[in-house]
Amino acid sequence: MRSCDALIVGGGPAGSSCAWKLRQQGMAVTVLDKAQFPRNKVCAGWITPAVVRALQLDAGDYARGRVLQPISAFRTGLIRGAEVETRYPGTVSFGIRRCEFDHYLLQRSGAQLRLGETVNSLARRSGLWVVNDAIEAPLLIGAGGHFCPVARFLGAKLGANEPAVAAKEVEFEMDAEQAAACRVRADMPELYFCRDLKGYGWCFRKGGYLNIGLGREGHQGLAQALQDFCDFLKQRGRIPKNIPEKFQGHAYLLHGRSGRRLVDDGVLLIGDAAGLAYPESGEGIRPAVESGLIAADVIAASGSDYRAARLQAYGERLRARLGPGAAPAASIVPASVRNILAGALLGSRWFTRRVVLDRWFLHAQLPALQ
Repeated sequence: MRSCDALIVGGGPAGSSCAWKLRQQGMAVTVLDKAQFPRNKVCAGWITPAVVRALQLDAGDYARGRVLQPISAFRTGLIRGAEVETRYPGTVSFGIRRCEFDHYLLQRSGAQLRLGETVNSLARRSGLWVVNDAIEAPLLIGAGGHFCPVARFLGAKLGANEPAVAAKEVEFEMDAEQAAACRVRADMPELYFCRDLKGYGWCFRKGGYLNIGLGREGHQGLAQALQDFCDFLKQRGRIPKNIPEKFQGHAYLLHGRSGRRLVDDGVLLIGDAAGLAYPESGEGIRPAVESGLIAADVIAASGSDYRAARLQAYGERLRARLGPGAAPAASIVPASVRNILAGALLGSRWFTRRVVLDRWFLHAQLPALQ
């Protein structure tokens, strides 16, 4: 039986960020993940400068052999509607490939890695967590995404009665013909909202790679909405006509709507396992990273007392940081005026920049986590 101070299930941005911070505090940390890294991860994939600062990333070092695409503009609108271009005087985000970003953070964390290992058993014995009858720790951190086994152990009904967002996307390296036919600019991602305001599609060029996807609240109508979106992009000449046909799907929970229990004795959930994606944009990287760093701070302040009462500060700090969450846009807007409202607001340059982009997608009002 191997022992460590903290066992983290999940090696994505939440788990690796938490591991990195705990290692800085001198703790022996093990990260277990069912995948081998680098691994393919479906995600639109961009990070704001606030994430770069919170993680103390050396952009020059990271960019060596990896994609770090500066973003200084956006094209937005309704699907099959008018479009607005918003330009910024400098870089407001960076495009990344999750297969590279996640691997980099995990390797940098300094944790002991157990990759390609699935959680087959999880038990609580004499104040310790025992996983797979092979490793034990007084502290267990669930960072395994939407279907995290630690979340299941804490009572989450995975996939049942949880108001999840479902998304499908593809990311591929373009050949010369596809690159020539792609009119999406690398410094200007394109975001197009569904008319019912229940989701949006994106098209994002990262150097020689192209990422296309669409996410909606719930699974109903996703396949048709995605097909309509891709047809729209091709008709407008934004993307090549011969894109891959196979899109990958994933699901995630929005902050303030998941209802998952975040802490118990010796255990807590971070990132998508906790359901922390921003309600307005669905972005999960920044809240995942920040939840991992906040959890590490709370753990350090606990004095090795990992009772639930001591760990409750994690949930309080998380709510203070992320806010109370928001109701789904479609649920608060009557159907009779939804299309009119969407068209009017998304056609406004002021609303697009100050609300949709600055507040919903860039969270410019929220300083980097210190």
